[in-house]
Amino acid sequence: MTPPYGPVLLAVDTYMQEDEIPGGEERRPPIPKLPRISSPAGEQGAVKEIARLLVNADRPVICADRLARTPEGLKRLIELAETLQAPVCDTTNRMNFPWRHPLNQTSRQRSLLSTADVLLALEPSDPFNLVTNKDRYGNLSPILPAGSTSITVSAAQLSPKGNYQTAQRYAGDVSLAVEADAEATLPLLIEEVKRQLPASRKSALQARGLAFAQAHRDDLNLAKQTVVYGWDDSPISVPRLCQELYAAIKDDDWSLVSDTEFQSHWPQKLWAANKHYQYIGGHGAQGIGYLTPAGLGAALANQKHGRLTVSIVGDGDLMFVPGTLWTAAHENIPILYVVHNNRCYHQELMQMQFIANRRQRGIDRLGIACNISHPDIHYADLAKSMGVYGEGPIEDPKDLGPALRRAVAVVKRGQPALVDVISQGR
Repeated sequence: MTPPYGPVLLAVDTYMQEDEIPGGEERRPPIPKLPRISSPAGEQGAVKEIARLLVNADRPVICADRLARTPEGLKRLIELAETLQAPVCDTTNRMNFPWRHPLNQTSRQRSLLSTADVLLALEPSDPFNLVTNKDRYGNLSPILPAGSTSITVSAAQLSPKGNYQTAQRYAGDVSLAVEADAEATLPLLIEEVKRQLPASRKSALQARGLAFAQAHRDDLNLAKQTVVYGWDDSPISVPRLCQELYAAIKDDDWSLVSDTEFQSHWPQKLWAANKHYQYIGGHGAQGIGYLTPAGLGAALANQKHGRLTVSIVGDGDLMFVPGTLWTAAHENIPILYVVHNNRCYHQELMQMQFIANRRQRGIDRLGIACNISHPDIHYADLAKSMGVYGEGPIEDPKDLGPALRRAVAVVKRGQPALVDVISQGR
């Protein structure tokens, strides 16, 4: 009921579920009234100190992880960033900040942190990894420069079990750790920043904001230039898969209900998203088999709002829970599944390639337990067998756009659809 929210397991005894209440209906236990919960905000002194550090910083950086619990969190982070004209780096674990906002500097996180004098981390799930560079061989080095100040505002610190049980490592060097819900703390922090911000600083902040806006435009232009490489390739490139999907949905009230890590975050690089429901965020534990059913749950929530729900799922993820397709058809839940079908567990394949290179051995056996082929799975036929509209496998990139538009039309009629796209790894 209070942050940090976490998984809850209710185990009710079988007899308690099935037996009659002792004493009959007159002894039915009362149902308690649902309480109104106020999330814990940061302590006043700590908030004032954070504001002082941010106002006086020359190179502040804001990093947002699992921050925005509600639409208000998104609005408040925009207000704080614009007040300070400070860059925001978003982990994409939640929809924390608009993707096309000029202060969105997610792609520059590492370089910004390497020169930051103040870091404000909001609900960081892994503070150590945020400020520590770790290469593939396990060598560690700090990212933040010496003498910098790091601040965390996190409700996760209200219920830690231990350094290793909770985060699998120490938190790293944190100058000021505020144990509070970050979203609930933002209004207080914004008010204090505005109170402390001298008029003499505003021109400097404005110049800083203009520089970040130009950097954001440069990143967007670079992404647009990069996306054309391999545009006509088969298997279909991941940037083209993402852009063809965006072209099919951008004029609708869409909601992307899948993580984008396995698509190298191309939607964040090229799409425009500024509403809290337009991106569901990352699932955190990287568990295979999560995205397909979780996306359907989000589609059910979106249904009453008339939102166009889309999900980019991996072929491996879908094979863990293919029965989700039957549920979508049986319950008439409109959702578009786009299968990023690279015919393997590609994350595992990349790791096997790295290990093979590290140990100087051949790569002829990398496909063992990684490839999903021989025989190839026909996901469109699988979808049709469960009552879901299906198209594919799409191998010619020129066929992708029309197939997606046909599938979107099906979803708009209130039915689930699936498009199987034979695509590259990342």
